[in-house]
Amino acid sequence: MITSTEHSASRALVAAAAAAAAALPSQFLTFMLGEEQFAVGILNIKEIIEYGSLATVPMMPSCVRGVINLRGAVVPVLDLSARFGRASSPVSKRSCIVIVELADSQQGKQVLGMLVDAVNAVVDIAAGDIEPPPAFGTRIRPDFIAGIGKANGRFVSLLSIERVLSGEEIVALARAAAQH
Repeated sequence: MITSTEHSASRALVAAAAAAAAALPSQFLTFMLGEEQFAVGILNIKEIIEYGSLATVPMMPSCVRGVINLRGAVVPVLDLSARFGRASSPVSKRSCIVIVELADSQQGKQVLGMLVDAVNAVVDIAAGDIEPPPAFGTRIRPDFIAGIGKANGRFVSLLSIERVLSGEEIVALARAAAQH
């Protein structure tokens, strides 16, 4: 015989499982860097803009392409390809700047731009289609990858955008560039 306490606990578990199942599909913006496809959760994305002229900033690391004026705000733009230790992305007619907003412990929110070769689409990737990041064998730092998802029959590297665009690490790179 089931007691009322066990019945209440059972209903709470069913409700929690239903809520978790409803939250499973996550949306990601997919984009290309060279021939590889990457994705970022859409909750961090503010907008996508066409690549325009950038103002260069002296003594910045090679991954900082420059800054743009976005409705009166100065927004640094990082070349994701260079951030991953590769050659800088060549600018083409499909090149875009993805504007992201990150929580920053000192400044509250930090707005940055990511230069990508092409933006593909927003896709739903269920939690069951996401595998943990591989410990080795990736072409970028393993801590930059939050997981590997399967979208439209292809694998896509899901980026840990907070690590990729870490303000402290970019500042450290800038200091190192200034000393050379």
